[in-house]
Amino acid sequence: MRHSSSRWLRGLAEALLIVLVVGGVYAWQSRDMLPANQRELAPHFELVDLEGRAWSPETLRGKPAVIYFFAPWCSVCAASAPQLRWFQRLTHGSIELLFIGLDWENPAELMNYADRHQLPAPVLAGTSQTARDYRLRGYPTYYVIDADGRIAARDFGFTTAIGLWLRTRFI
Repeated sequence: MRHSSSRWLRGLAEALLIVLVVGGVYAWQSRDMLPANQRELAPHFELVDLEGRAWSPETLRGKPAVIYFFAPWCSVCAASAPQLRWFQRLTHGSIELLFIGLDWENPAELMNYADRHQLPAPVLAGTSQTARDYRLRGYPTYYVIDADGRIAARDFGFTTAIGLWLRTRFI
């Protein structure tokens, strides 16, 4: 019996160590992102989508939004695309989903990416200034914006439709 309980305690300690290491790495990687707990206004941008329509944080006001930053060469971004389509279906359009492409060479590259991955929302051609303003260090990165244009949540890396839906439930 004693051997069984010591094995259980060792397993618990190993699991706790893994959680601490993963949590520490996540905290270190997200340390430079814009804060979500202070409900700061989302940085301003004026960008045009692939259909020529102008967008800014002000055009999103009155409705919660997810601003999803991606790069056309990013494999994690590509793997996330189906989840984002499911997220849009799950929310029935109650949350605006906006894609901002960065680190691209020409607009055709963004258009091909959007078509290939069947992106379900407007795709904007972002700039290096947009990346600096939103403190992007990698792709994908996304910010959840409340109806008043304030940052309510943020994250980076692969996400699932359910994970994104949970991050938007309390805004």
